[in-house]
Amino acid sequence: MRSFASFVLVLSVALTAFPQTKPSDPVRVSDPFRIGRGSFFSASPSRPGLDSPEPEEPAQISEDVREAIELIRRNYVDTRKTDYDLLVKASIEEMLHSLDPHSNYYDDAEFQELLTDQQSEYFGIGATISNYTRDGATDTYVVATFADSPASRAGLRFGDRIVQVNGADMRGKDSAYVRDRVRGRKGTVARVTVERADSGRLETVEIRRNRVPQPSIPDAYILRPGIGYVDMSEGFNYTTSEELSVALAELKRQGMRSLILDLRDNTGGILDQAVKVAEKFLPFGSVVVTQRGRFAIDNRTWKATDRNPETMPLVVLVNEQTASASEIVSGALQDYDRALIIGENTFGKGLVQSILELPYRSGLTLTTAKYYTPSGRSIQRDYSNSGLYNYYNHKQEIAASRRTESKTLTGRPVFGGDGINPDEVVKSDLVSRHQLALLDPIFFFTRVLSKGGISGLESYRVSGPLRYGQRVQPADHIVDDGVLKAFGDFLRANPEWRSFATIAERERGFVSLRLRYNLVTAAFGTVSAKQVLIENDNQVGKAVETLPRAEQLSQAANRARLRRKQ
Repeated sequence: MRSFASFVLVLSVALTAFPQTKPSDPVRVSDPFRIGRGSFFSASPSRPGLDSPEPEEPAQISEDVREAIELIRRNYVDTRKTDYDLLVKASIEEMLHSLDPHSNYYDDAEFQELLTDQQSEYFGIGATISNYTRDGATDTYVVATFADSPASRAGLRFGDRIVQVNGADMRGKDSAYVRDRVRGRKGTVARVTVERADSGRLETVEIRRNRVPQPSIPDAYILRPGIGYVDMSEGFNYTTSEELSVALAELKRQGMRSLILDLRDNTGGILDQAVKVAEKFLPFGSVVVTQRGRFAIDNRTWKATDRNPETMPLVVLVNEQTASASEIVSGALQDYDRALIIGENTFGKGLVQSILELPYRSGLTLTTAKYYTPSGRSIQRDYSNSGLYNYYNHKQEIAASRRTESKTLTGRPVFGGDGINPDEVVKSDLVSRHQLALLDPIFFFTRVLSKGGISGLESYRVSGPLRYGQRVQPADHIVDDGVLKAFGDFLRANPEWRSFATIAERERGFVSLRLRYNLVTAAFGTVSAKQVLIENDNQVGKAVETLPRAEQLSQAANRARLRRKQ
């Protein structure tokens, strides 16, 4: 951030001049709920003819704020909290948050991340890392590497502890801090010192940063005979529709006759791609989503253009982190009775943000419209009586008066004003406090087990290159009674975890599942390892059970559509 006076003046001009800007090429519109991955929608910044009173002159606003900041800087008791830039940033953010939770300000670093994270890739080494704690020390460990990534080519493996990055000590640091240190510009070198899991030796490897792809569909496979499963948890980016087409073609080649589309934890993305995903399953000409704003230029309707949509039975999985673009997809499929929606109430993010680029590479997002499902439901959850914490953590109750009723194609009641309500509520599998406490020792036991370090269980050693993209088979890395006994002995041998041995006995199912997950991660990577959890997921199980009902509903919708044409 540069000079405060010039910055506030520019911001004031940007905000007051915004309504008078001339029509221009569309600007990208972002969904700031997706901090870290980001997402863009298409809209225009043109705002002719505001009917609100003229605000104060920008120079006066700049002078007032400058004086307030200067008084704080000179007189506030704690000088450590009078950082000039942070005060300015906080004031701008609070101003925008007083409008709604999704209008936001980004400093130069945050804004560039928001812009560049749309490309389904980042520049780094291509490794999944996480914090684990042992003997009171929390460190960052390599969990897996991505296929053909710099980290994979450098030989990083499951369980390697990151000790230094470019000479800076990473011990005790949060994994997000370590992640930011290993990321960087393409072509630059990260010198990473790791403690090898198999030998305990310290080794420094030089890894040249490169583009790391992040597909929006990390996995798709036949879950049960005839039932396809598509993991669409990574948001909607520029290649999502194409990725889905490829996945569906391959699954149909393998005999898929019905589909489970998993939108859980999908926090949004590019509107155009969400529309293209929805239209793969909707009749030609169907309204997918409507955008309504204050000005005519913000009002637009998107319709399905696919003349040969898929007709197979479809179930869509959602949860509280299903947001924005993924709510557009699930809402459209629900309104047309094309799919049954299973899981938990979605996030409820239906606001459209226009991106305004400010000087010095900073920027802000400002809400300019709202999204509505084909039946006219507002996706946006009410935020009028909620702070940011309560809003983002679903802590507020939505008044019945704020929820509006609509009808699906077959006449089923659905409601707006609170995200997308599933057709059948199925709560996710919660991890208990005791189960959570077992995750650290499970990781460290697997770290030893996968390197062949447990006497009598040397066959569990994972060696050779990772077999990325492997479909996990029932016989892969089975956790039997011998492994569970060895884990109990491992707990009792460590004073820190000795008391956990009894808990582990009670939680044998959980321990067995997580041990197998870690072993598959070490052998196949994190994408394949997720299959282990999916096979034991109660929401997925309900989706499989519900597919016949989804087929009946879709057939009823077809009959209703034919009646309307008559």
